[in-house]
Amino acid sequence: MSSAIQVPQYLEEQDIGLCYSSRRSSLSVSDVETSGSISRQASQVRLEIPLPSQHLLSPLKSPSLSNVFETQQDKHPPTQRTVSRSKTLPHLASGNGRTDMDVSSFDFSRAKMLRMQEWVLAFIVVQFDLDLGPVVRAIHPPMYLSPSERENIAFSSFPDSLQFEQGTEVHSFRIRVYPKSSEEILSDHHEQRPRPLDGFMYGFSHFCQKRDPTSKRGYQQSSLVLLTQHQYPALFTCIVSKLGPLFQSHGVPMLETACHNIASWQGPSPGSTIELGFLGSVFHIELPLSSDSQQLAETDSFNEKFDPAMHLLASSVPFDPPPIHLFEASLPHLWSLWECLVLCEPILVYGPSPSMTSQAVWWLRDLIRPMPLAGDIRPYFTIHDKDHSLLVNKAPPKAGLIIGVTNPFFEKSCGHWPHVLSVGRKSSSRQGTTTVVAGPCPGWKTKTHRRHISKDRQLLKYLEKACVGNEGDKIEASLDVRRHFCSRTNAVLVPLNRYLNTLIPSPAECSAGSGPAHQLKPFNSSDFFASLKSSPAALPFKSSSKQRGFYDRWLRSPAFGLWLACQEEVIHKALRERR
Repeated sequence: MSSAIQVPQYLEEQDIGLCYSSRRSSLSVSDVETSGSISRQASQVRLEIPLPSQHLLSPLKSPSLSNVFETQQDKHPPTQRTVSRSKTLPHLASGNGRTDMDVSSFDFSRAKMLRMQEWVLAFIVVQFDLDLGPVVRAIHPPMYLSPSERENIAFSSFPDSLQFEQGTEVHSFRIRVYPKSSEEILSDHHEQRPRPLDGFMYGFSHFCQKRDPTSKRGYQQSSLVLLTQHQYPALFTCIVSKLGPLFQSHGVPMLETACHNIASWQGPSPGSTIELGFLGSVFHIELPLSSDSQQLAETDSFNEKFDPAMHLLASSVPFDPPPIHLFEASLPHLWSLWECLVLCEPILVYGPSPSMTSQAVWWLRDLIRPMPLAGDIRPYFTIHDKDHSLLVNKAPPKAGLIIGVTNPFFEKSCGHWPHVLSVGRKSSSRQGTTTVVAGPCPGWKTKTHRRHISKDRQLLKYLEKACVGNEGDKIEASLDVRRHFCSRTNAVLVPLNRYLNTLIPSPAECSAGSGPAHQLKPFNSSDFFASLKSSPAALPFKSSSKQRGFYDRWLRSPAFGLWLACQEEVIHKALRERR
């Protein structure tokens, strides 16, 4: 076991850099050394048990009508390979310039569909109907969706707030997958679709509004939705951003080409770094070991300096536009916001557009890795969602719930929520014109939270300066603030990992047969706090009482239960393999 962390007599307000030693053939819960990088491990736990070397530990009108009319793991080893762009380009026949927007499908074998669905379940075309609202017009390749799922996807694919007279935007959403009713099971003669990985499906929508003199409204609204079971916002946002405009110009042939491209990809292998050819481009992407694993620019596996314009960390968010834009009005309160995330406090995220709320929610989720996601997150949430009455009601919001909304209706219906983050830039009071903007003003508002840990004032000054700099400064600042809070999240777990190591049965205890040889001793809060008092966390807590209060609250949060269960699973597996 490595030596204990040397805690300074006083703790300065500075970033805490943490480094986990690389994966080895023996495991032990060890203290974390201060360093400038963090290795990509599936777990923070290392056990002192010999294991095989290969062991791995993982202006718009709001749609108002709710009825939608239907018209329509083998693991691969991580490899590096070069993808030819020319083979990913479609063959487009010259025509009269009219877009092929019909709902006709294309030839796509079941074998290709199964390979494609390792990454993407389907592409869904949604259009606005004057009588019905958003309508699911086509699903490519064909896949069964229940009526409520179609309705949920259709409304979630459209903005529900004033945006622009003509233009496009990209956002994402998360919808729950409900078990089929007995009637649906009896009447379902469609092919079985892949099961969700976590009970949810994720949609990435490219919304387009353009003038159309043939329409009674004067313009046409449509969305192309990428539906997937994976939490890869950086990858799928880039894919739908590239495909969306091409689909608007060329129609279904572009969807066919996209489906064939994706079907040619090697299957997603956790922790791998791969190149994916798509419509003439190549995406360089690193996949996480698990949905709760951290992916940091300092520990990526691209074999070159991380460049957000070239490389994708799948579980992160795109850096265009720089995420720091979203929090410009809340910069002094980022540390309070982070604490609320770690402590599973419910947060309402309000923004003027779905693209802003979805980017913000994914960003917040990313900051608390490697802690497990203990609550529900909704990057973009509407009043038409089937879970609306479950998540938004007069009762106190559920622990860990984070929803992104754009409809001012939520400001009133969520008035009893303890925390509200309104994303966007600071409003200037010196402007000559007065514009009335619906919803809360940009900034952070909390009714209950008082910070336990000091903020990094030097970092705050740097972020404030970057917000008035160029785009390069803002991207670099976004990476720095992500690095800062990810390191703080790791620092929170260090005392817990240290105490957890004392609960692992020793070889002598196992050989003596005192208790199950593969069982972890029970977690005792009193013993943990005694350990914390003798070896405090390497974080700038305002006082020892603040430190105890912070950990006391975290031990009572749902995140602790999930984290402990995950660590127990890793330890039990290792102990069983030792026998």
